[in-house]
Amino acid sequence: MSLLHNEDIARRLESMPGWRRRGNALEKHFDRADFDGSIAFVNAVAKLANAQNHHPDIGISWNEVTLTLSSHDASGITERDFKLATALDELA
Repeated sequence: MSLLHNEDIARRLESMPGWRRRGNALEKHFDRADFDGSIAFVNAVAKLANAQNHHPDIGISWNEVTLTLSSHDASGITERDFKLATALDELA
């Protein structure tokens, strides 16, 4: 999959609240009620990521989960990252 242009990334992010560009990746913090909520969300994310065969980097705090998306094989942000980001918003 080919890399998206900077302008395209910026335009798409305008309609995706909470997501931001961080270098060659997309990132969002998801607030959960507590640690159990964070773990339950991560388990749901894992199932979705496996279904799409595209896996985010995951950071877990007590009540917050940080997801970072990048297409490592393309060395940056592709359509695949935006597809997963949209699905993760629907999941949340």
